[in-house]
Amino acid sequence: MKKNGILFRVTSGLLAAALTLSLTACGGSSSNSDASAAADSADSGATHLRLIYSPSLCAAPMYIAIENGYFEGEGLDIEQVTVDAAHVSEAIGADQVDVGMGLIGKMLQPLENGLPIKFTTGLHTGCTKLLAPGDSDIKSIADLKGKKIGVPGLADAATVVSKRSLSAAGIGVTDQNMEVEFSVYSRNDLAQALQNGAVDAIALGDPAASIAEEQYGLTAQQAMDYIVVGTQNGLDKTKYKDEYCCAAFVTSKLAEENPKAAAAFTRAVQKASQWVQENPDETAKIITEKEYVSGDVDFCAQILKTYNYKPSVQGGYDALKQNAEELTQIGVLKEGTDATKFADNAYIFFDDVPDAPESDASTDTATKSTKASSVSFQPAAAAEAEDDCCSGKITKPAQDTNAKA
Repeated sequence: MKKNGILFRVTSGLLAAALTLSLTACGGSSSNSDASAAADSADSGATHLRLIYSPSLCAAPMYIAIENGYFEGEGLDIEQVTVDAAHVSEAIGADQVDVGMGLIGKMLQPLENGLPIKFTTGLHTGCTKLLAPGDSDIKSIADLKGKKIGVPGLADAATVVSKRSLSAAGIGVTDQNMEVEFSVYSRNDLAQALQNGAVDAIALGDPAASIAEEQYGLTAQQAMDYIVVGTQNGLDKTKYKDEYCCAAFVTSKLAEENPKAAAAFTRAVQKASQWVQENPDETAKIITEKEYVSGDVDFCAQILKTYNYKPSVQGGYDALKQNAEELTQIGVLKEGTDATKFADNAYIFFDDVPDAPESDASTDTATKSTKASSVSFQPAAAAEAEDDCCSGKITKPAQDTNAKA
């Protein structure tokens, strides 16, 4: 597999040290449930790993890896640790989790500040959108110069993606040269702000973006693929069409102490991601019935079909490097950051992990594993935390007859 620069390479045949199993998402002390989980894992010979959990449609491969038995097949015993989306970095830093997935662009600043993780594979493309009304004068990214863009937060992943697209179009997005205005609204209020003319465009992740499209008659593609355009406009392609937005990661501690388990985790989520790509309808049915996410099954499937869930190790690395380079240029990362060194430090290639798994359309979902659920699992219906991407209840809205066409 091609690699840019000198990468941190490991072989998973190294001796693995014991994992610390005593922490949970709610505190740092050991508990009887944790001890029981560790004992069960030891008895089965499986390696116990703590998977960070926040209800998210993007994380479908994680749930499918559990339900289809891919983790179990790799000798892993998975404990799902529920963490509020706003506190993922803190949970990682406190050694409360071992593995997970996240938006590459959003995690670069925490990585720069010492977040102890290594990305291992790209999982999918396209989950953030930039929307404008069909009857506006916005026909391309360049037309956003001088406009007001509604965002869920100034550090939100959708804002980061938008800044990259705007900068690539020659629009200033730095503190010294800001040629657009970012205005913060609640995620649920952004579509209404656009309809009311309070902003000229909005940037947000799914499912909120797809709900806005349905409710207000907007037609858009992923911001990493196209600039948003309404029903009367054409599509303005950008250079981010095939860039991975989300990637799997392991903690630096796990990579160093048990690279065999880290590689096994990566293979399992690759297999699951490929399965999601080939079975979006069945995926939506499984993850809603099992309450990993809540909402309309058909609408979940519709959203999943707009992503490319074909995983790639090299693709994840390339996306990380590209993000680092462009976020340095626009001042999100420190001036002078070497993008190649940054990516090499934050990524890991395993000798026994392929760039992508072979297609396995014949996988039998009847072998789903129910063993992996843990006492710290919180069903999506009860979890109210909101993430940047694909989280929250996914319910197809009724069409708004007063919406702009």
